[in-house]
Amino acid sequence: MTALQLKPSVRLPDATTAAIARVAADALLAEVETWPKPGLVSHVDRGSHDDMDADTFRRSVAATRPFYGLLAAAGADGAEMPELRRIGLDAERAMLVATGGVNTHRGAIFGLGLLCAAAGAAAAERQPPSFASSRCPAPTLVAVVRQRWGRAIACGPIPLKSHGTQALRRFGAGGARAEAAGGFQSVLEIGLPALRVGRRLAPGNPEAARVQAFFALLATVDDTNLLHRGGADGLRYAQEAAAGFLAAGGVGQPEWLDAAVAVHRGFVQRRLSPGGCADLLAATLVIDRMETGI
Repeated sequence: MTALQLKPSVRLPDATTAAIARVAADALLAEVETWPKPGLVSHVDRGSHDDMDADTFRRSVAATRPFYGLLAAAGADGAEMPELRRIGLDAERAMLVATGGVNTHRGAIFGLGLLCAAAGAAAAERQPPSFASSRCPAPTLVAVVRQRWGRAIACGPIPLKSHGTQALRRFGAGGARAEAAGGFQSVLEIGLPALRVGRRLAPGNPEAARVQAFFALLATVDDTNLLHRGGADGLRYAQEAAAGFLAAGGVGQPEWLDAAVAVHRGFVQRRLSPGGCADLLAATLVIDRMETGI
């Protein structure tokens, strides 16, 4: 789908940027309130992590929430990637202060930040500029990211010590940069459809729908956090375990929670943590919310 014909230098109302920031924050809180996500921190346990818990994530969300509004405003104003990157780095610093130096959301700041900037750009097209009570089709939203900033994302600076960079060097996995530059295809083709399948399989249980979406992403995505922690064997184990859960019926099977918990325990035992899939789940929730209307 063709991206919007973006108008530069539009100032969004504060209520609009706040609404976009709220969608991002709500998605991140919903992600941590989803259990079981194999190996990951949730409101139930720490997963494969010793240095963070759900409260760490909640502090991080509170600290970074204003920056998603700034990114939305920057997108509406026609900002290029260096400006978005500057705001994102400010958000990372706020995150590290709030968490005592723990990286809870660096990948989410990058991915959701781009989506918020794209939402701001889309909102600027409306007269008057607004996003509240509006819908932005998912293909349009991700097309803005790909067409507006995709080349700069792909060619931008690479953090030398990030897990994604190490996985790129060792295994050739593209990670979050490739996902964003390509227009979040894993979200469009896997996350969103699975979320909606989960709603049909477990009506009235939004957490179960999120679990379904997470397992679908886990079964397919070459998560660089898994590659960092477990290598190619760890990634293969994780994808096969997730695929087995889905093949048995996912959250539609009678004892789905027990089956998902068993997978979770296997990840914890192996110290596996698919943080990239957690970020993609949050991105799925953001795009779903924007598509259905804030």
